[in-house]
Amino acid sequence: MIQHCGSITTNERGMQLKTHGTPLFPLAIYENDCRLAGDEGSAAWHWHDELEASVVMAGEVSAATGIGRRTFRAGEGFFINSGVLHGVWPAGEGPCLLHTVVFHARLVGGSPDGVFWQRYLFPLMRNSALTLLPLSPQEDWAADAMRELSRAWRAAAEEEPGYEFRARAALSEFVFLLGAHAPSPASAPPERVLQDNKRIKLMLEYVQAHFAEALSTADIARSAAVSERECLRCFRGTIGTPPIQYLKQYRIQLAAELLECSEQTVTEIGAACGFQEMSYFARAFRQLRGCTPSEYRRKKTGESQ
Repeated sequence: MIQHCGSITTNERGMQLKTHGTPLFPLAIYENDCRLAGDEGSAAWHWHDELEASVVMAGEVSAATGIGRRTFRAGEGFFINSGVLHGVWPAGEGPCLLHTVVFHARLVGGSPDGVFWQRYLFPLMRNSALTLLPLSPQEDWAADAMRELSRAWRAAAEEEPGYEFRARAALSEFVFLLGAHAPSPASAPPERVLQDNKRIKLMLEYVQAHFAEALSTADIARSAAVSERECLRCFRGTIGTPPIQYLKQYRIQLAAELLECSEQTVTEIGAACGFQEMSYFARAFRQLRGCTPSEYRRKKTGESQ
């Protein structure tokens, strides 16, 4: 079944809360209109245990990890490894559509004691040089990988009898191609970059657990046992925004979700998301979403109707 994905909901650790597939068949496919998630300033960075791969069907998207970012155009694709902090946003005007497959490694790896897991899945997931891997139709192996990915996506979308076998077979070929062409672990980022990623995860965990409180840069820095200066450098170097700006963006994203799906008043939502002054809540919301909270709710209510 095709699922349509907009905002990302995470737990206090920044891990995405959504369950991808079922315990019996841990695979889910998505038809993502990136415009629904807003721009980069309004989408939460997140991670999950599953492997993720996408093909851009229309428009341009920007995909980023704590290591770097790339822009992908229609016909191109990318792979994001298990446990990697990442975000995906529209990179231009107009349509922006992704076909995404998210699946747990055990779907193709089987038992951790088996040859598929030991020889193929474990080395792939443990490869610190493999975070965001571009897939270009100009490279034969990557074109083959995207064809296998599309086969898996179509099988899961159509749900014809036996589609589970076809989807798993296609993803097995996809994983094999990834492993054969993944960067060498020897080309992993410098230790400082890896250390920054560990620190940013700790600080995002703290922000996402305490967003409703009055937080300062010093509070956020202490959560990773670093100085305020190091906290600022880490945030800017890893996710491209200062910590307090990220806090505001995260609060606005949560407020937008509550405006869409809850019966709480605008004032109650602002307070729940850490805004003590409603005038500031309205200004911050307009800055990031282009309208006031009330206008946003009316717009989304009208769209759903």
